[in-house]
Amino acid sequence: MNKPYYFYFDVVTRILEAVRNGAQSVNLSLDLNLSEKIWQIEADRLILDNDTFIDMKKLESISSFENKIFIFQNKELTPVEVRSDGYYKLVPTDGAPTLEINGIKMHRSKDIDPLTDAELKTQLVVKAEDQVLDTCGGLGYSALFALKAGARKVVSTEKSLAVIKIRNLNPWLKTSADARLELIHTDITKEIDRFENAMFNSVIHDPPRFTSATGDLYGKKFYNALFRVMASHSKLFHYTGSPKKIKEKDNFIKNTMKRLRHSGYKDICFYDNLQGIYAKKH
Repeated sequence: MNKPYYFYFDVVTRILEAVRNGAQSVNLSLDLNLSEKIWQIEADRLILDNDTFIDMKKLESISSFENKIFIFQNKELTPVEVRSDGYYKLVPTDGAPTLEINGIKMHRSKDIDPLTDAELKTQLVVKAEDQVLDTCGGLGYSALFALKAGARKVVSTEKSLAVIKIRNLNPWLKTSADARLELIHTDITKEIDRFENAMFNSVIHDPPRFTSATGDLYGKKFYNALFRVMASHSKLFHYTGSPKKIKEKDNFIKNTMKRLRHSGYKDICFYDNLQGIYAKKH
């Protein structure tokens, strides 16, 4: 299979503009900002490698899609999206891409890069040689930074097959193949019962925003289960979202912290900059 190249609105706009201006090359990233290089333009074609090119007609056909990423591979342009129980797609940012489900971004991307956000959460709880549980793995950015922090093992669970499909198309994760990472396609609220007591030294619990469908991930039963699989002196980061954007915001955060306290957690506090709760198991 040929190497994939990634195109989206800003990139396509720059290429078409360069062609219109008669430029012979253009400097940009075709791997979603992992790298940047100079690409040659010849006869209304962008030259990708010795025997691969994309013509301007193909690029013009996707030039109106502002928040959609396309992969060019085997001479075909395909959107990075999955339509199943909902509409899932990879969305470009100035850095690493983010995941959008039914129009809702799954990562913070306003005023912060999704990677930076994941790194800050991970730094708060993960230390070298930890065994880490990443409960709602998503695109895998938290798992990636747990590995970079020196984790001995990272167990990353993800319930949605659609999310895993998009995760596998994200070039930022293709560079992170590591034997220490175990990705499990499962519902963590059920899988957690199979984990041994005191198995993990740190937990990154980054569930989707609270709704009737995701309520189990915010419930006392699940918090009790998390507490059981955490070792002594282990740390938890629990994403909740900004209380400013949640109806009855104060009660939502306070009640979440109360349930964690009743499950046995200590040193509980809300981090505004990370939009989540930190807690420890003593």
